[in-house]
Amino acid sequence: MNKEIDLLIKGGIILCMDNEMQNLENYQIAIDNGRIIDICPTESKDYIARKILDASDCIIMPGLINAHTHLPMTYFRGLADDLPLEIWLNNYIWPLEAKILNRKFIYNASLHGAAEMLKNGITQIHDMYFDMPAIADACTKVGLRAIIGEAFLDSNTSSPEKLPELGNKMLQMRQRYKDNPLVDFNLAPHSIYGCSRKTLEKCAQIAEETGILLHMHLSETKSEVEQCVQDYGLKPVFYLKDIGILDLPAVYAHGVWMDEEEIELLSEVPASIAICTESNLKLASGILPLATYKKYGVNLCFATDGVASNNNLDILSEMDVTAKLHKVMNKDPAFLPAVDIVKMATCDAAKALGISRKRGSLEVGKDADICILNLSELESQPLYNPYSHIVYAMTSRNVRDVIVNGKIMLENGRLTQVDESALIASAKEQKEYILKQLSK
Repeated sequence: MNKEIDLLIKGGIILCMDNEMQNLENYQIAIDNGRIIDICPTESKDYIARKILDASDCIIMPGLINAHTHLPMTYFRGLADDLPLEIWLNNYIWPLEAKILNRKFIYNASLHGAAEMLKNGITQIHDMYFDMPAIADACTKVGLRAIIGEAFLDSNTSSPEKLPELGNKMLQMRQRYKDNPLVDFNLAPHSIYGCSRKTLEKCAQIAEETGILLHMHLSETKSEVEQCVQDYGLKPVFYLKDIGILDLPAVYAHGVWMDEEEIELLSEVPASIAICTESNLKLASGILPLATYKKYGVNLCFATDGVASNNNLDILSEMDVTAKLHKVMNKDPAFLPAVDIVKMATCDAAKALGISRKRGSLEVGKDADICILNLSELESQPLYNPYSHIVYAMTSRNVRDVIVNGKIMLENGRLTQVDESALIASAKEQKEYILKQLSK
């Protein structure tokens, strides 16, 4: 008897990104109730689908994961370019945020950013910003998965005295959205320079008690490292070890200025580095020692950082630039092969976020978070190796369809849950509002 299901994806090249690294042709993916229930030969007639996606002449792969983002900063794209990080943050971004941020602004900017993520083949993000409910509601509206952490800074309205409340707030958010399969929450102390030792110690305590993932910036600039040594007599990784954070599951964004001793220590703990190549290049923060991370087996994944410092949300571009840059840095064209790059954007990123049992590969029982890349364009043919094609030949314009939790959120390049033209109109309006605020 044929089984009725929600969705059937037929044809194409399926990159499972599972332990066996299976590449399947003439197969189909059966999806029901948000999960993959079967991956079987195309000629199988066991399923009657309410919707069929013909993925012939396509690559079908796990949805890309963006491991460090600031989603509501989408409206700051291009606002303060060509500046060093410290000036960019202290003279432009933080003063502007203090002046204009409110729930409506954060929600609308997050809508725009979440839609952009989907159009880039991204099915899940790991976000750090303010006002978790606004971001959660925007991602839910668009259909994007998100793990959301409220950035904690001693200098903002969340004072150290309110830190226990922050831990409670995260747990309250989890309870409030417990029936929402698209969003989850974690703890996001901004950085060692943005948070006092007392604050970071409290974050470590909360994380240890709750088992929650930590998310923070680390060793992004040389001056950050120098300041840490000057203030505490320790390099950043050893400082976090002394505090008690380092032994806990965490994703550290950037990691540009870690030395070999720190990286060796990092390899002994449940930590991952979210590589933000384009943001670090644009801000001239530096180039992370990727070969040393690989030498010690540190888990690596990709991130765009915020639009204000990138200025896009294109993980495929991050993959391409990172691969080529580090081949040059290591004077070895064989360094960091394309298949490893694709792993970093999928299964390794899922490992970083602690969601490997649910996502990061296409396997029976896992969530149906899928990216379909079009091979019918001129720049996509001929195809010899799908991994190198993804990294070196394809761009976000090749993203045809995106499925999240078994639902088609992007179909033939068009968003299904929101009106793209309305998002663009809103962005233009917000630009005028921001310019007025800057002129005051």
